Amino acid sequence: MRVLFLPIPGIGHSFPTVPLAWALRAAGHEVLFGTAYAGVAVERAGLPVVDIGLGVDQPEVFAELERRYPELSAKMRGDDGAGLTDMLEAVPVFAGITEQITYPVTDLAEAWRPDIIVHGALHGAALIAAAKLGVPSVDLGDGFGRTAEVPEAMYDRLSHVFAEHGAPGLPEVRLKIDVAPPSMVGGASEGWPMRYVPFNGGAVVPDWLPPNAVDPQRPRIGVTLGSVAVHLGGLGPVAAVLKAAGDLDAEFVLALGDVDTESLGPIPPNVRIAGWVPLSALLPTCTALVHHGGGGTTLTALHTGVTQIVLPGGGDGNINGEAVDKRGAGLFVRPEAVDTAMLERVVTDEKMRTAAAEVRAEITAMPTPADIVTRLESLIA
Repeated sequence: MRVLFLPIPGIGHSFPTVPLAWALRAAGHEVLFGTAYAGVAVERAGLPVVDIGLGVDQPEVFAELERRYPELSAKMRGDDGAGLTDMLEAVPVFAGITEQITYPVTDLAEAWRPDIIVHGALHGAALIAAAKLGVPSVDLGDGFGRTAEVPEAMYDRLSHVFAEHGAPGLPEVRLKIDVAPPSMVGGASEGWPMRYVPFNGGAVVPDWLPPNAVDPQRPRIGVTLGSVAVHLGGLGPVAAVLKAAGDLDAEFVLALGDVDTESLGPIPPNVRIAGWVPLSALLPTCTALVHHGGGGTTLTALHTGVTQIVLPGGGDGNINGEAVDKRGAGLFVRPEAVDTAMLERVVTDEKMRTAAAEVRAEITAMPTPADIVTRLESLIA
């Protein structure tokens, strides 16, 4: 069986697809990724990737979408705490992106002839490719946004593009793999439930990060803004956290990647600037995580069972943060609301810690990526 993965270009969307791709490879199937820009970093997982962004002027594409949809673009960036409240809101922007990448996507699909296409919900070009080839379209979720109505909304905007590429309509077989724990999305999965398994890239673990070494006397709190929000919105949210961090008897680890932290000013002595560290290595040593609400980051924290403070980070970050807050596994707040008492609460609140542990157990009980491989095989049997 050949499975073509078409995640939304970007590390935050590409990396969460890796465990399913690994499971398919381990079962003897062929996989190929088609993505672009930072998303090609999925090759770090030892998987083949075709760069579909060559020849596409990314800055110009986004500048044009900014001109056409200024308010929506502000929500995608997270300006002043803005963010999506529903995944349907994002359809216009991603429909615009689709128009720029449909030819390289369909060319790749026609050349490789996959049996199944696995993709992000807002990847309109993936829907076109699956419809054109007559193969199943599988939406692999990476957060808490509900996407059942997205394909129809995408088709309504892009019916002319579907027709241009010889696709008579949406793919006949459309499925979703849902990694959101059911208790956080109204009690029921939107399609096939699958356990979220973190992939954050590999690294040589530094000597200050012994595996699973949680110090009960001095908790560790991770701080990250993901791979996109830190570049779009700057370090303002981190500065707000550091202002409150110095008065708490805890260690803070800033996992911000290759970002200049000079603008943060003096760093409290209980704060470690760590650069890039895989969350799957850092979080087992932490009690809590402060972050931007990215789907992969949120789910990695839930998978580990740590409590969270989620700050508005644009895109679907507000949807994810509200899901965490509503479940009781953390707090969704604006950066200026973070103070020492809140940081202490997220470490010591037993009710919050219990909720996080419950969600971790729920995730562990969900079907594994290997289980999903069997179901995918049944689609083409």
